Amino acid sequence: MECLEAIKGRRSIRKFKDSPVKKEILEELLEAAQMAPSAGNLQARDFIVVSNKITKQKLAQAALDQSFIGNAPVVIVIVANIDRSSRIYRSRGELYAIQDATAAVMNLLLAAHSRGLATCWVGAFDEYAVCDILGIPQRATPIAIIPVGHSDDKPVAPARMGLEKVVHRETW
Repeated sequence: MECLEAIKGRRSIRKFKDSPVKKEILEELLEAAQMAPSAGNLQARDFIVVSNKITKQKLAQAALDQSFIGNAPVVIVIVANIDRSSRIYRSRGELYAIQDATAAVMNLLLAAHSRGLATCWVGAFDEYAVCDILGIPQRATPIAIIPVGHSDDKPVAPARMGLEKVVHRETW
């Protein structure tokens, strides 16, 4: 799949078929996520892969009862590793770790779409509950919960603002 085709064709999917994601493909997605740019190449992000049904249900509850999370065959939680980045970048380390993690999210979403898989970037969740459920240490922050699976939906592309409303030349 061409890059621009993947960008324009990717959708947030909230309905998944009851079929597993092949381990090899999951590894490809994680490798693609890890290839995202990172500040100082510190790669200040970590990935928690969850396939346990009970844990997925707990994550769905922590995500404001978004039950579709628990229905996906696998869920990947992307975590900003603030400690890893702050050792070098001190107070800016938190921002850079968040940027590292979000760049990885986008790579993951596009790689999944290019392999015929569906995802949804979930950012609405109780951060403390997710940390508790997954044993995430202090100085690490969950950034996104990504359910991954085979789509059982075909949503249409949402409208986007025209470039004339969001692009500024030289100054704001």
